[in-house]
Amino acid sequence: QVQLVESGGGLVQAGGSLRLSCAASGRSFSNYAMGWFRQAPGKERESVAAISWSGGATGYADSAKGRFTISRDDFKNTVYLQMNNLKPEDTAVYYCAAKRDNGGGYYYRRSAYNYWGQGTQVTVSS
Repeated sequence: QVQLVESGGGLVQAGGSLRLSCAASGRSFSNYAMGWFRQAPGKERESVAAISWSGGATGYADSAKGRFTISRDDFKNTVYLQMNNLKPEDTAVYYCAAKRDNGGGYYYRRSAYNYWGQGTQVTVSS
């Protein structure tokens, strides 16, 4: 079992930055691939970024490439999403997710993940 708690959301002006954190409880965090998703009002939840259990592989949605960076610190059982040059269209609730994995990959599909956090709101004003 893994429990996930996101933090770091807030209100920021366009062009600003935020760093989201996702703290995981439970054992064997290093055996989990992790992902960040977001859901804007009236829209489907979509993948933003993902990272393998080792941290050696990462992937990004086109909307995040060049602006967002996913990373993990297994000593702190935490995964991060550094978001730079934020745009109003980045406004959403951001969720982290965990998938027990030993394949070494990263995953974009929502259905691949076993555990989800409650989300943190990110609002970008123009």
